[in-house]
Amino acid sequence: MSYQDVYNGWKDNPEAFWMQAADAIDWNTPPSKALFDKGDHMCEWFSDAKVNTCWNAVDRHVEAGRGEQTAIIHDSPITHSKREISYVELRNRVASLAGALRAKGVEKGDRVIIYMPMIPEALEAMLACARLGAIHSVVFGGFAANELAVRIDDAKPKAIIAASCGLEPGRVVHYKPLLDGAIDLATHKPDFCVIFQREQEVAQLIEGRDFNWHGFQYGVEPAECVPVEGNHPAYILYTSGTTGQPKGVVRHTAGHLVALNWTMKNVFNVDPGDVFWAASDVGWVVGHSYITYAPLIHGNTTIVFEGKPVGTPDAGTFWRVISEHKVKTFFTAPTAFRAVKREDPQGEFVKKYDMSCMEQVFLAGERADPDTIIWAQDQLQKPIIDHWWQTELGYPAICNPVGIELLPVKLGSPSLPMPGYDMKVLDDGGNELPPGELGAIVSKLPLPPGTLPTLWNAEDRFKKSYLTNFPGYYETGDAGMIDEDGYIYIMARTDDVINVAGHRLSTGGMEEVLAGHPDVAECAVIGVADQLKGQMPVGFLCLNAGADRDHNEVVKEVVKLVREKIGPVAAFKLAIVVDRLPKTRSGKILRGTMVSIADGTEWKMPATIDDPVILDEITEALQSLGYAKS
Repeated sequence: MSYQDVYNGWKDNPEAFWMQAADAIDWNTPPSKALFDKGDHMCEWFSDAKVNTCWNAVDRHVEAGRGEQTAIIHDSPITHSKREISYVELRNRVASLAGALRAKGVEKGDRVIIYMPMIPEALEAMLACARLGAIHSVVFGGFAANELAVRIDDAKPKAIIAASCGLEPGRVVHYKPLLDGAIDLATHKPDFCVIFQREQEVAQLIEGRDFNWHGFQYGVEPAECVPVEGNHPAYILYTSGTTGQPKGVVRHTAGHLVALNWTMKNVFNVDPGDVFWAASDVGWVVGHSYITYAPLIHGNTTIVFEGKPVGTPDAGTFWRVISEHKVKTFFTAPTAFRAVKREDPQGEFVKKYDMSCMEQVFLAGERADPDTIIWAQDQLQKPIIDHWWQTELGYPAICNPVGIELLPVKLGSPSLPMPGYDMKVLDDGGNELPPGELGAIVSKLPLPPGTLPTLWNAEDRFKKSYLTNFPGYYETGDAGMIDEDGYIYIMARTDDVINVAGHRLSTGGMEEVLAGHPDVAECAVIGVADQLKGQMPVGFLCLNAGADRDHNEVVKEVVKLVREKIGPVAAFKLAIVVDRLPKTRSGKILRGTMVSIADGTEWKMPATIDDPVILDEITEALQSLGYAKS
């Protein structure tokens, strides 16, 4: 079947499409129908089913005779260690941990916060919660105490599962003091904490509240899987909100299972038994969907990687892991490839490894600029697939579905909408725009299974954030356009569309031009307030390793490039070379914070920032251009 056949099949009968996809799941009670309309544009999927996520991700593969297959490969260049865990071993470990949690009073519907580094125990903690029907909320390991406290107060967990420390190249991140500080700050107090002691740092446990991961499981009865309703929350994942109060994205159990399982073959082109690697972190949605749940539900081998794209030990780490563990499909962020390209522009490290096992690479998380895709295609000689989705959606919404059909690639576009998504581009008044015009990207309601049905304890905020501006549609918060072939281009967050003398321009389009300069490894464009024109674009350039030309010359060349490619209307005259850009730990550039610094408006240190010192460097750069006046 072609992509068009599959997409039309969904469009003609969405419920039949998803009921057929649901056949791949092991149900305790199968759903009587797919969609349950709750009115007011609110809906749920497979609500009346009974099912358990852990059973589908672990036990059923053991029961089917595949217990000896490797479920998890842990590869940590930071600790110079590797280990493999089979499905049968994973089942036994998860059942034991779940039994210990149950013995301490954790049951269906209770919340458990997980605060862990990239170790298999993080996945085991998630699966143990799923086994009991407890609702987990993973908080990125090493998050600041006050941010963790806000999440504790919102989720009100019965327990917190944490590790003694996380490891970054050259330093140990002390998790336990951060956790203790967060519990002190929080109004809500958990009943108990479970601490996985890592040999790199053994943490001090608080008598009566903290329990050692191993000792706590000693002699307990392993837990069976508890069936839950289809609309029972599997997890809460906090995403930063514009108000500073994080938004708790909820994921319902049944739709999550059906949708994720469907994507593994149709989107990512892997069969059960294949090795799949998403180089992300369990603290982000990619880690939830494509390190933990989807690969295991589908019977793949998943890789848990504790390292960085460069520096652990070099720019060849990705290629080593792929070649050594026979990865068939690799998924990473464009920012990771940009870091590798910056260190190794000629791809010398690529040549050192046999990567014939790998069939395709997927990029998501930030816009994949054409320059990065072309570099990766040249180096790897494999399809490089840009795709687009969000924390709220949970899995790809716009993609080139390699497992169905490899569509023609158009650089700068993540391709076409997946079944479940009917995307449009609207103007501010909610009118559909013609092909090629920039506007707000929306998807017709109802959203498909596995997407967010609401926010945790904040239904009004859910409606206001996503459903109110464009009635009948889900508002993505992204701006872009659709071309005459239906290919969608995500150009920027809606906030990053700037208005220069009445012209709506995309900063993403300008970034694309800057990234095309041979010396530019990475870049960002922001719109700063301008009395005459409303807003003016300012570019920030990071240069490739070994590019030792005069910075002023490079700036002149990129300004000329923008004039040539976008035109004088962009009014692009200012750019500056910087060593690095401020980013979140998942690789997103903090453009909003840079705008606030430039405009001299109040801003808050982002909780997810990778390295706060960079903001001082950005402030100095902006001051040298005449902005960021205190």
